[in-house]
Amino acid sequence: MCARLCRAAALGMTAMLAATLLLLGAGEGESQTQPPRKRAPAPVAKENTQGSPQEVRREQQPGARESVQADVSARTVSVTSSFNGTEIVIFGAVDNSQQPSAESGYYDVVIVVEGVPGRVVARRKNNVAGLWLNTSSATFDAVPSYYAVASTRPLDEIASEEFRASHGIGFQHLRMTPAFGQAQALSTEDLKEFRTAVIRLKQKDGLYVQDPYSVAFIGRSLFRSAIELPANVTVGPFTTRVFLFRDEKLLSQYSVRLTLEREGLERHLHSFAFGYPTLYGLATVAIAIAAGLLASTVFRKPAH
Repeated sequence: MCARLCRAAALGMTAMLAATLLLLGAGEGESQTQPPRKRAPAPVAKENTQGSPQEVRREQQPGARESVQADVSARTVSVTSSFNGTEIVIFGAVDNSQQPSAESGYYDVVIVVEGVPGRVVARRKNNVAGLWLNTSSATFDAVPSYYAVASTRPLDEIASEEFRASHGIGFQHLRMTPAFGQAQALSTEDLKEFRTAVIRLKQKDGLYVQDPYSVAFIGRSLFRSAIELPANVTVGPFTTRVFLFRDEKLLSQYSVRLTLEREGLERHLHSFAFGYPTLYGLATVAIAIAAGLLASTVFRKPAH
């Protein structure tokens, strides 16, 4: 009798799981039955009054003849279950370039790539009676999930400290705002230590990168750089800012946006988990119970 009840419960939960998966499959099938849209190649960033200001933005300094234009190798990066990181190539050109050759070092270029901002909590552990316990913490808002700086030379040789601080260029000028209402009172020195710890941990995970000499000119006006996005990068919009300098003076600035988007089964599972959390929880429980009952049935020893 008990075995029959267990089998009936397993069949019921399996049917509920199958119905949930069928709903997901139906939604996916509807999207696939629509006529496929031809994907246009990634547009090349250029000054255009019809372009979206959120996609491309250009700033020209008064009196400067030169201007910079840039783009990324892919405006949209698909993130699937097999995503293990990717490389983004950032390239551009200097209009009205006065540079005699690529090796002359007449111009300097700084590229800053920032990921989705979010809240980060840093905790400090101390030895309490032989146990390592969290004794203090600090919360920061608007912390970029990813941050990379590439340049033709070290940053302190390209731009002044004041400019780097005002534009958030470099780890020491990274925009990290202490959250309002900390768990405990923290001094300025404590906040600085927590801030350094966050940057150190992000660097360890490959999410914060600072690489001088990684931007190279390949002609009088053309330049390029490659940025690595690790597998643990947060999905969302990324902002790429490109600065053109001459003798520590900003000539032009250009920004373009790229987006990491979930695709395939991972996108459907993510939408299902966050859109219908109760059903998702029931489905996972049903899978676990069904798998347990199936395993017990398969590996059950026969009665003698």
